[in-house]
Amino acid sequence: MTLHFAKQRPISLRRARKTDLRVQFGALVYRLHKGKTKVLLITTRRSQSWSIPKGWPMHGKTPADCARREAWEEAGAKGEALDQPLGFFSYVKTIKTRRGPLSMPVMVSVYPVAMQTMAKSFPEAGQRRLKWLSPKKAAAKVREPELARILRKFDAGALPAPR
Repeated sequence: MTLHFAKQRPISLRRARKTDLRVQFGALVYRLHKGKTKVLLITTRRSQSWSIPKGWPMHGKTPADCARREAWEEAGAKGEALDQPLGFFSYVKTIKTRRGPLSMPVMVSVYPVAMQTMAKSFPEAGQRRLKWLSPKKAAAKVREPELARILRKFDAGALPAPR
């Protein structure tokens, strides 16, 4: 399998309208442990369900940079992110507003992040649980079918070596 990579450009944000599709960038953090691929799952803060680090676009950052930043903030994982997404998944995010809860569909673009170091102290330490699993076991723990498919198909050996 040959992967072709396009150069990403930094994002320029504008104020979102209610009808806009919401987009997030997710980090599929991985490492090789005793010759086997392991991926990192974290719990969400509200429901404590298993997922990957993900967050909103950041002005002036590429999507891969945003995913790498979320891996650090939510899990303490530092590493290199590839510019090519592995795939996409959707979910419904509920946020609190002055008028009550608002549910909105979100599309997440998933970027592989080759873990280099794990910090004990990071912005969301103590707010989430972290677990390293095989891609197959991780796929069985997540709620979103599209994310489960991305995890099941993940092959770190097919990716270019991190920079």
